[in-house]
Amino acid sequence: MQLTDGRVPTTSDGSLALWFDLRVVGKARIASEVWQFELAGEAGVPLPAFAAGAHVTVITPLGQRRNYSLCGAPQDRSRYVLAIKREARGRGGSVCLVDDVAVGTTLRVSEPRNHFALSPRARSFIFIAGGIGITPIYAMMQQLRASGNEDFSLVYCSRDRASAAFADQLEAEFGGKVHLHHDGGHPAQAYDFWPLLERPTAAHVYCCGPTALMECVADMSGHWPTGAVHFERFGVSYAARAADEPFVARLRQTDVSVQVGAQESLLDALRRAGVAIRSSCESGVCGACKTRLIAGDVAHRDQVLSDAERAQHIMVCVSRASGAGCELVLDL
Repeated sequence: MQLTDGRVPTTSDGSLALWFDLRVVGKARIASEVWQFELAGEAGVPLPAFAAGAHVTVITPLGQRRNYSLCGAPQDRSRYVLAIKREARGRGGSVCLVDDVAVGTTLRVSEPRNHFALSPRARSFIFIAGGIGITPIYAMMQQLRASGNEDFSLVYCSRDRASAAFADQLEAEFGGKVHLHHDGGHPAQAYDFWPLLERPTAAHVYCCGPTALMECVADMSGHWPTGAVHFERFGVSYAARAADEPFVARLRQTDVSVQVGAQESLLDALRRAGVAIRSSCESGVCGACKTRLIAGDVAHRDQVLSDAERAQHIMVCVSRASGAGCELVLDL
């Protein structure tokens, strides 16, 4: 299966990926900035199986690749359910999907991949979600209930109830297992996780949400057993993106210069120029797009490279030149 520009889509390790043309059979606004999409294939043909925590890559009508967690019940293989937050200051993928995709539109979607699966060793679970980070957590809760495991609880943080996707469904389905916390956008009213995490238990903690929330949970759970606290990280700080400026990436092997826009990632610019780059998470946490850096000042935003590695490498999915007019020279 090829893309319209002739490129062959690949997985993060460079091998051929399995892709599907799925039709949007449902679209609804479920929170102030969140839309739910339901995707289905041919009638009566089950979609590839997935476990809670899995995500798919969606190719937008503009050709951008974006990862979204599957938030439907894993046992339902008739459709894939995505919840997409329209990020007005993002890279444009969510805006394209929310604004330009309607029921009946066909989208190219990858097979599910899972880097955030429930541990088979765990018997009880503490779920922590912030904002759109509820998407993989909701699937996990549905999977556990379907398996007969009711030993879990959820703390779901958001600005207000209107911005909390699935709030009504979560309370209706899981009742007292769900605690919703709204901070009104005031840091002083943020949820205090210390009473929850002060004493390690046999439970496994699963956390997905904004960077600040995950950093808080990581700080307060550092004394928990190794492997008992799990994080899913999609995306980088939008505050940082607001200050981004255009720059130039020069490819040493071909002496081609690529212009990178202020609201465009280096990875997307390279793809636009026809350069094949391996990638997976596109949020600076998996290491798939690690590229050798020859010269230039970099604003490193990944969570993979060591300080020593950053002198000679860059994660092109999230990092970029440190200022306008700067040039990065890459070994491409």
